[in-house]
Amino acid sequence: MTTAPANLLAVRRLLLDHLNVDPDTVRADDLEPGEVGIVGDSAHRGGYHCGSDRVVTNDYSVVESPRDSSGLTLDASALDVGLFQVSSAGRTHDLRTFSTWCVAQCVANTPDSRDIREIIYSPDGRTVRRWDRLGRRTSGDDSHLWHTHFSFFRDSTKAQRDQTPLFRRYLSTIGLLEDDDMTPEEHAWLETVHKNLTVLDGRNPIGQIYTRMSMGEDHTNPSFVVQHPTLKSLAAQLTALQTALTALSNKDFTDEPAIVQGVLAGLKPEDIAAAIPPTVAKQVADELARRLVA
Repeated sequence: MTTAPANLLAVRRLLLDHLNVDPDTVRADDLEPGEVGIVGDSAHRGGYHCGSDRVVTNDYSVVESPRDSSGLTLDASALDVGLFQVSSAGRTHDLRTFSTWCVAQCVANTPDSRDIREIIYSPDGRTVRRWDRLGRRTSGDDSHLWHTHFSFFRDSTKAQRDQTPLFRRYLSTIGLLEDDDMTPEEHAWLETVHKNLTVLDGRNPIGQIYTRMSMGEDHTNPSFVVQHPTLKSLAAQLTALQTALTALSNKDFTDEPAIVQGVLAGLKPEDIAAAIPPTVAKQVADELARRLVA
């Protein structure tokens, strides 16, 4: 049966966590769990809310893009978001402004919106519009007056690609999440770094993987260091640090004459005499006599 993929469940959780003012109460302005759907009900046949068990012949959600036909699984690949209204930073935000903001990101082709195939929405609560990346359709039915539909290319769902960055950016933009001042590309870079730091490939312990990355090597993508010159800088710093540590480790920090002088300065003459073995006492006396004469 059609299932809800983890990456879209993460988006659902993110929106419910921040657009439901008080989860313990029911308010007209809150985004409630029943208003954020992924899997279509039993009446659904075909479309992105359905997995491979419920698609139909020539289903548009499968045949119009190789990204969909190659990514078809039992997972649904759509998200519906219902009505809400929140106040933040002195402004009111609702499903209409949220939808138009998301469409604007798709039109601008931002990196974190490129897995979205279409958005069916209402900018004013009276008319229904559809933004379609493939340019096939421009409208939708009236149910989209009170909910907005997002379709994601099925290959991104099959790959379990993180879809939260776009929605996190929206929440940051309206002031409901702290803005970390990072671009979508930087988030993607950090995700790649994280994966490389935590993957054990059977040959390299975690420390060796980190070292290889710091030297500008990535075992899954040869062009990684070219795309991310930050690693070259990190490699140079690590190399300089290693050279300095090696030099310090080969250096003798023991100043033996100073130590002896310090010990003797704290002893009385009789203590020094008592500490000299009888076999060398005469030699010490002769040396002291020679120095006094000189």
